[in-house]
Order: sequence, then C-alpha cells, then structure tokens
Amino acid sequence: MKQTSLGRFAKRNAVPYMFLLPWLLGFFILTLYPMARSLFLSFTDYNMANEPVWIGAGNYIKMFDQNRLTGDPLYLKSLKVTFTYVFVSVPFKLVFALLIAVIMNRKLRGMSFYRAVYYIPTLLGGSVAIAVLWRKIFSKDGVINYIISALTGIQDLPGWVSNPKYALGTLIILTVWQFGSSMIIFLAGLKQISQDYYEAASVDGANKVQQFFHITIPSLTPVILFNLIMQIIGAFQAFTQAYIISGGKGDPINSTLFYTLHLYNKGFYYYEMGYASAMAWVLLFIIAILTMVIFRTSDRWVTYGTGE
Repeated sequence: MKQTSLGRFAKRNAVPYMFLLPWLLGFFILTLYPMARSLFLSFTDYNMANEPVWIGAGNYIKMFDQNRLTGDPLYLKSLKVTFTYVFVSVPFKLVFALLIAVIMNRKLRGMSFYRAVYYIPTLLGGSVAIAVLWRKIFSKDGVINYIISALTGIQDLPGWVSNPKYALGTLIILTVWQFGSSMIIFLAGLKQISQDYYEAASVDGANKVQQFFHITIPSLTPVILFNLIMQIIGAFQAFTQAYIISGGKGDPINSTLFYTLHLYNKGFYYYEMGYASAMAWVLLFIIAILTMVIFRTSDRWVTYGTGE
C-alpha cells in the first residue's frame, strides 16, 4: 500500500519535479552544500593545504581577541569601518534616490531618456573600471582637486583617497552615486499613488511640502522598507570598490578596511580559511539581526493602505 502511494505520488509529480530539477540541483549543490561546508570549516583550523583541524569556537573567540599574536586586532576596526559605511551611505542613497524619483515623476518631454541616464551609474558603479576611475578622480592631482582649486583658489589640497580622514567618504560618495536601482523602485511606487489624494489635499490648502510628508512618504513606506533592507544587505557586502581604491589592503591606515575585504584577505591572502568562514557566518548573523529588527519595527511606521 505504501509503495502504491509513493508510485502514485511519483506519477502525478514526475513532470513538475523534472522541471524543478535544475533549480533543486543548483540549490543543493551551489547553495546548501557550500553553506554547510562553510559552517563546518568555521569551527576548524583550515589553510586549504592541510586537512581541517577541529578547534571548536576558537575562530569566534579570536575575532574579539585584540592580542596581535593570538587574536585579530583588525577585526573590530573592520566592523567599525563597515558599520560607518552602511549607516551613512544607505540613508543618503535612499534620500537622494527618492528626491530624484520625485523629480522624474513628471510628464515632461524626454523624461524616459533622463531616467535611463540616471540609472547608468547603477550598472557601471560596481565595476573595476569605475573604481579605478574614482581613485584617479579623487587623487591629489585629480579632477576634483582641479575643480576646487579653480573655484576657490586653494592649491594645497589633499589626495582624498590617500588621506585616512577622507578615504571612506569617497567610497560613500561612490555608493550614493549608484542610486539608480532605488530610484526606479521609488518611481514605480510613486506611480501607484492616486492623484485624488493630492487634489483633495490641495483643496484643503496643503502646499507641496505638506503633501510630500503627509501623502507621498506614508504611501511609499512599503517601498522604503524594501529599499532599506536591500540596500543594507548590499552595503554590508560591498567589496570591489574598497579593494580597488585601497589597493586590496584597506589603506590608508585601515580607514577603508571593509569587513568583506578583511574576510577576503584572511581567507585568500593569509590562507586562514577556517577563520574567514567564521567571519562570513558572523556577517550573516549581523545582517539577519538588522533585517529582523527592521521587520519587527516596521509595523510602527509602514502603512499598506489597508486602513490600519
């Protein structure tokens, strides 16, 4: 009877599962197995040349040990740099994307062309070529210093990417410049807001600023929630820009030592793959905690137009 039931189940679902087979293979082979392997390696001492040796929570303890011989004195520094980058770049990026989306949400001639132009930085911003170009633009003899000198007459300007005070700021500017994807999503949300709300507000005497804060923002809160989560996740995973602009070491003086860059160096430069795996799982845990906090608090500021 059991075999008959299994046979009937297989007969009914053979075709659907056959179409799902490529996805299932990809999930188990390319996602689930690497994650399980990484979790196992995070509890081992593994340098890719020898067999992993089980050390328990040693790698996780090492992260918060500031002793140069037994711990990782740069770990907390990489966390500080990354959190600064995330909590500064993401709000600026979302605000800038929303403002541009509001401007683009007009029935003007050629607006489709301008939308495409504003989206281009998102397509190119994560490339190695743009990172190299950005490093040149913000160098001591770069275009930015030339423009500032021409406008103000100041000659002895610093190299922005080589100065520890400003290097992280140049990366934040590069990230904010890549606002295109968030802008497109905000623009789609703006298209869904009924014009009746604005007409009724105008009749009641509300000006454009009041309409923006009392109609546009509340109506866009679900879109803001989505963009916020996606941008936070993406910001924590930032790597290419920091690697290229800092020369792969987080210079100057570790001011651009992103968490992912430090993880990469530990795994592929120092061959501490077990420790790098532990760092990866801590990063996943940090992102999961922040995402959970945002979702748990979203009912206080997100409205879905259901009257709640």
